[in-house]
Amino acid sequence: MTVPAPRARRRTSMLGRSLPLLLIVALLAPVGTLFASTWRHTADDRSLAERERLGVEYLRALAPVTETLVEAQTSAVAGRPVPGEPLTRAVEQAAAVDARIGGELRTQERWAGLRAKVEALRDRSPADPEAAYTAYGEVTDLLLALHRKVRESSGLIRDPGADSFFLQDSAGQELPEAVVAAGRLADLGTLAGRRPAAARPRTLMELTGLRVSALSPATDVVDNLRSAVDNSESTDLGANVLTPLDAYQRSVEALALYSTPSASGTVDQGQLGATALNSRNAARQLQPVILGELDTLLTERIDGLTRDRWLAVGAGTVAALLLAWLAWLLVAAGRRAGRRVATPEVASPVAPPPGDPWQPPAATVTRALQPVGATHEPVAEQWGPFDAAR
Repeated sequence: MTVPAPRARRRTSMLGRSLPLLLIVALLAPVGTLFASTWRHTADDRSLAERERLGVEYLRALAPVTETLVEAQTSAVAGRPVPGEPLTRAVEQAAAVDARIGGELRTQERWAGLRAKVEALRDRSPADPEAAYTAYGEVTDLLLALHRKVRESSGLIRDPGADSFFLQDSAGQELPEAVVAAGRLADLGTLAGRRPAAARPRTLMELTGLRVSALSPATDVVDNLRSAVDNSESTDLGANVLTPLDAYQRSVEALALYSTPSASGTVDQGQLGATALNSRNAARQLQPVILGELDTLLTERIDGLTRDRWLAVGAGTVAALLLAWLAWLLVAAGRRAGRRVATPEVASPVAPPPGDPWQPPAATVTRALQPVGATHEPVAEQWGPFDAAR
């Protein structure tokens, strides 16, 4: 029986063996790029949110300074002694915050100039209300500029969230400007009754300008906070903010009513002073709530970014392990194929089918080694099944 010769195995080329590994590397490259990009973006967002929290802390320290400066201005313009202890305490607390985080926010130089101006105010005599009004106006201008610097350096002014952006704008810009302008408006109303008749046109223009300066940011505070509540996913923001916001809005409406100057360029000093005080008290209740809600949103954002980073780490690790396992399988398969090619296969004889009556059994001849020269005796061969017919 003819047995076909086995086919020779085709040796796998180097390109064929390395192509799967190249595909794995091609898959690993975009996975690594995606992981690095996600890690970098989340790191940048976390750094921005943490820096914004520093800005919130600084703004929280500036709020008492703003309030006490406005109160000191009112006392100085009215000719009363300026209470120095509340202003000193507020300045010391703000100085401690600036010493701790002012270097990172780059506010130390501005704070040093503002503090020097505040300390110079405490040494002034309350004899000249007009000079006091001008001097305090210069200091509060520096204070508002420091508010803007904090928002810029901390990144609050570039906050990506709609609700947190409206909150930082209200607490860091609009509300301080409204408080300062309302105090100036009330103090100018006090000065208007003491000025001569020739100064009434100028006083009327100043009152009109300050009224706009006080009411415009106050209205923006109300609009911003309502927009923040509408655009926020937090269920606590509206409940916490709307109650003090309603009180502040009512005080602003009263301020708008009693700050309208008459034709003679005067206002009702008593009513204007009372409404300005109510507005300042409402702002004192509102600003901590805004800053607290803003800090809560930033903290939640940082926690979410931290979870995203760990999810990215987990996904990248699983992808790398799967690709490494696949590469190991391919390498192991290639080694087994190489060993099979290197070992030749020996064809085994094909035995006749059992029980075939037409095929004689194979004779087994055993020959022993004999010495040289010995005669060979014929070995009797066993008869086959057809030998008798010969």
